[in-house]
Amino acid sequence: MKHFPPPYSSAAQFEQQLQDLGHTVIAPESLTHWLHCQAADLRGLQTFWNDLPPDAYLRDGGRYRFRRHASFVVDAQADPSVRLAPHRAHWQPVDYNALHGGIERWFEPMAPAAVELPIWPRLLLGLAGVADRLKGARPWFVEAHQFRIDTAGGIGRPTPEGAHRDGVDLVAVFMLARHGIKGGESRVFEADGPRGQRFTMMEPWTLLLLDDERVIHETTPIQPIDPAHPGHRDTLVVTLRADAFMGR
Repeated sequence: MKHFPPPYSSAAQFEQQLQDLGHTVIAPESLTHWLHCQAADLRGLQTFWNDLPPDAYLRDGGRYRFRRHASFVVDAQADPSVRLAPHRAHWQPVDYNALHGGIERWFEPMAPAAVELPIWPRLLLGLAGVADRLKGARPWFVEAHQFRIDTAGGIGRPTPEGAHRDGVDLVAVFMLARHGIKGGESRVFEADGPRGQRFTMMEPWTLLLLDDERVIHETTPIQPIDPAHPGHRDTLVVTLRADAFMGR
């Protein structure tokens, strides 16, 4: 299966590309430069993907998705702050998620030890700063989703709802790990036009940023390279929304 490489943008250029195109991809070495951190700081987060509970809400009958969820209010202005919000359900309207919209989905929270790592507020404040410059400065209502998609059942679907928007202002998709799989191609399309781009994020801590108002996105299913040895794909998805968390 042919893999198309991501159209990487540098740490100095990615925000301009995000403004111009509505999406951008940042290479791992550019990510650490942008966040002023070390690769080891990011790797410290990855251990928290080994105990994700099953997603009990999959309406396609699958058992391939495992996840945790947490919510924050983040302000990157003069007095930067990251506040963990009370645990809440993840909710989307059917307009944005035809498969799982309209229901309150209560996922297990992120581990306290994960959000207490120094890299965690640094990462959220970095994203909030990007959102400030893209949409205007304000506090951001942030939801973080830890995902593991596995292939124990043969096929795993990172986006079972298909190509979609999330109903937020900024979406960040961090590739954390690929193990023993093929597939998982990222596809980004204009929301109001015919143009699109396809690529596969292979390297840990590759970051895809999306202006959710301007683009729709999806990830193709994954399969095991060797059916006798199931694999998995780990991602961190962070969404930022102005004014309030999405709710009924």
